[in-house]
Amino acid sequence: MCGIVACILKDGRAAPVLLDCVRRLEYRGYDSVGIATADPSIKIKKDSGKIDEVDERLDLADLPGEVGIAHVRWATHGLPTSENAHPHTDCTGEIAAVHNGIIENYLELREELEAEGHRFRSETDTEVIPHLIEKYMDEGMDLEAATATAIKRLRGAYAIAVISSREPGRIIGARKESPLIAGLGDGEYFLASDVPAILNHTDRVIYLDDGEMAVIDTEIRVRDMEGNIIRKEVHVIDWSPEMAEKAGYDHFMLKEIHEEPGAVRDTLMEMDDVRRIVSEIGEVKRVCFVACGTSYHASFVGKYLFESLLGIPTDVILASEFNYSVRTLTEDTLAVFISQSGETADTLNAIRAANSRARTLAIVNVLGSSATREAQHVLYTRAGPEIGVAATKTYVSQLTVIYMLVAAMGGLDDLVEKLEGVPDIMEEILRDEDGIREMARAYSEAEDFFFIGRGFSYPTALEGALKLKEITYIHGEGYAAGELKHGPLALIDDGVPVVAVAPPGPCHDKTLSNVEEVKARGARVIGVGSRDDASLRNEVDDFIGMDPGVDEVISPLVYIVPLQLLSYYVSVERGIDPDKPKNLAKCVTVV
Repeated sequence: MCGIVACILKDGRAAPVLLDCVRRLEYRGYDSVGIATADPSIKIKKDSGKIDEVDERLDLADLPGEVGIAHVRWATHGLPTSENAHPHTDCTGEIAAVHNGIIENYLELREELEAEGHRFRSETDTEVIPHLIEKYMDEGMDLEAATATAIKRLRGAYAIAVISSREPGRIIGARKESPLIAGLGDGEYFLASDVPAILNHTDRVIYLDDGEMAVIDTEIRVRDMEGNIIRKEVHVIDWSPEMAEKAGYDHFMLKEIHEEPGAVRDTLMEMDDVRRIVSEIGEVKRVCFVACGTSYHASFVGKYLFESLLGIPTDVILASEFNYSVRTLTEDTLAVFISQSGETADTLNAIRAANSRARTLAIVNVLGSSATREAQHVLYTRAGPEIGVAATKTYVSQLTVIYMLVAAMGGLDDLVEKLEGVPDIMEEILRDEDGIREMARAYSEAEDFFFIGRGFSYPTALEGALKLKEITYIHGEGYAAGELKHGPLALIDDGVPVVAVAPPGPCHDKTLSNVEEVKARGARVIGVGSRDDASLRNEVDDFIGMDPGVDEVISPLVYIVPLQLLSYYVSVERGIDPDKPKNLAKCVTVV
């Protein structure tokens, strides 16, 4: 996920405005930043690093011209370097483009263009765009026609903005499966990935749909790819700039929970890469997951998947404890290291220790992070930047990669089909979150909370408890439901909340028996199960109904969503900022 902005002003320089706009999109990317203006020649300033760091070095606002484009990058193709920072240009430097998305066929396009004499300077997929436009402009097309022709050759997702010194008073924008809006000011016009970028400059926007182009000069014209004019409704945005940074959500955590369907969809696009990695790794006889915190819980789901579906013995080890187990690794072991940042010190040390003994695979969310350089193989989650301290969309993205890995290793096409339906199920849950908000009010004064589950639901119970304690400061514990009688039942008193995770499947009836155990000791039970599960619904005090088609195997990806929402709304009811819980921060530990 990246952020793009473009503008044509009637008075004044574009660069300071563009800098202000991209600052409001830094949540979409913080690997690099760049600005290009047309005055009439193309002038560019860009570098790797966060916006403030790059601005201090380069003075990004010090560019001439009333027309320009800007970009903040979350690296996908190519490391976060100055060369890979946007905007990218053609051979002559007369065309500049910024892009959000993934061009799936960029390698074949690049090979074609290089064979024709085009010179590439970066590792990115984006750079094929200005070179294609150059190719067609050299054949006699204007900027609009050349961009439309180039776009027809792209496969994948994109939102782009293009300027050219050959037509310095014009900007072309286009989108497919990646957001792009147009803003209408007082004689000034904008393009942006999201409303927050331009809300300080206009509250009137047009939402472009897939397959549409915006041509901006003295006005905005929206066309389809065949050149037909499309009449678009102008929407007036009633957010304040402060609200808009969170796209209208009260907190980044809630916004990021709502981004989970998209994060899963984007991560599923990596399936071909997963299959390639699996073929490179070859046969394994043991899997060992190594992780910390939320990633540790994702690893537990991996254990259940590998052992129950593939019959491969699997261990889960905390990264901080891994040194005591490293001697058990062998060359037929696949050691899987999961880290959102790819910079966690304990995880990095574990990778280094494992490299000489086993095959190593890192699952990370940050391209070019240390883990990607240390591990022998790398798979990426596509969650985009996560600003809220409590991991939400990165967790479900990690789970998605683990499921994909198991499916590829076992040739389980039916599992892939189930994964493809998960985003729609998540969206259904999110549309019905008001009931969870009401439920949170009833439990916001609790001092203790327990989460129970069996099999695939045990890691969900662990992660649900972690989310609650992180952002509500309520003492929360997750247990394997069958362990209640071995100690935890002593903690159950009248009114103590117990969340029972009970999807349909082989573990259901035994979990129901555990619900009866805690009810007999006075617990107040929240059941999470299939919405047509009358036996569970009748046994519990409060009920969260889920899609009946979600079985135990796929449930960790889906059943965690209402538990995240429950924790979020309890936090809000307690007057806590869930984005900034005490003693915690969205930071990484770098060796």
